[in-house]
Amino acid sequence: MRSDEPCFGTWLSSGSPVVAELAAQCGFDWLLLDMEHGCLPEADLLSNLRATGGSDAMIVVRVPTHEAGLIGRALDWGADAIMVPHVETAGEARELVRAMRYPPEGARGYSRSVRAYGYGLSAPDTRVGPLLFAQIESAKGIANVDAIASVSGVHVLFIGPADLKLSLSTEPAAPSYAEALDSVIRASKTHGVHAGILIRNRNDTETTLGQGFTRIAVDSDISILRAGFVSCRPKW
Repeated sequence: MRSDEPCFGTWLSSGSPVVAELAAQCGFDWLLLDMEHGCLPEADLLSNLRATGGSDAMIVVRVPTHEAGLIGRALDWGADAIMVPHVETAGEARELVRAMRYPPEGARGYSRSVRAYGYGLSAPDTRVGPLLFAQIESAKGIANVDAIASVSGVHVLFIGPADLKLSLSTEPAAPSYAEALDSVIRASKTHGVHAGILIRNRNDTETTLGQGFTRIAVDSDISILRAGFVSCRPKW
C-alpha cells in the first residue's frame, strides 16, 4: 500500500468480526472497516481489528468525523490507515495529519503500551506515519482538491461516489461527475499521491485502472451478502 502498484480492497460495513476475519483471509491488499455508515460502533472496533490481525491486508478505519481523539484511538488499537469523510480544504487535511502524527509533525498522544505496539512489547517507529485517505465528497472538496493533495501526509484522495454525485447535483455551477473525477486524478498525479474509489462491479476494474485510480475498493460485505441471499431465495 506504500508502493506505486495498484491495490485492491473491499468495504466492511456489517460490523461483524466473523465477516472481517473471513475477508482478511481472501487475499485483499486492504480492508475498510466502516464506522461512518456501517454498523460498526467504537465499542466493536477493537474486536474487528483483532479479527483481521493475522492477515497481510492493510486495515483502514473510516472514522465518522474529523475528531482527533477518535482517530488516535483507532490508530492505538491497531489501524494501519485512517479514512476521513468530507475533507474539503487543505486546512482540514493538515489538521487530520496532525491528529495522526506524533510531535513534532503532529499532536497525537504517545503511549508505548497500546495494542498497536504489542502493549509495550514492540518498539514503535514513530518516524513512519500511518496512511491518510482523504475523502473528496463535495463540490467544495473538488474545488480545493489540488490544495488538499499538496498537503504532506495525505496519501490517497478517495472519491465518495454517492455523496459527491449528490453534492454536485445541488450546485448549479459545479462540474459534472466525470469532470470531478478527472480533477481528482490530475491532482493525485501532480502531487504524487494516489486516487481511490469504491466500485460495485469487479468487471469495472480495468476501466477504473485506466482512468488513473490505483486504490480501488470492490463492493462491500453487505452488498455481497445481499446478493447471495437473494440468489438462494425460494422461488415458489
